[in-house]
Amino acid sequence: MAADLNLEWICSLPRSWTYGITRGGRVFFINEEAKSTTWLHPVTGEAVVTGHRRQSTDLPTGWEEAYTFEGARYYIK
Repeated sequence: MAADLNLEWICSLPRSWTYGITRGGRVFFINEEAKSTTWLHPVTGEAVVTGHRRQSTDLPTGWEEAYTFEGARYYIK
């Protein structure tokens, strides 16, 4: 499913940030200054919901969902 590009979250990106879209339609953010990427919007801290994954159990075989002490979600294989 392709991402629904929302002008509001594009315009609110900090100066050194851009975004990309995976083949599956998931939006990610690129920090050009730090040379890093993230699934979370750098201002809101939220992932852009694109419908690429319907439920948390829809992970590739062998991968698990986990959380840090701070509550951030990550995936391990």
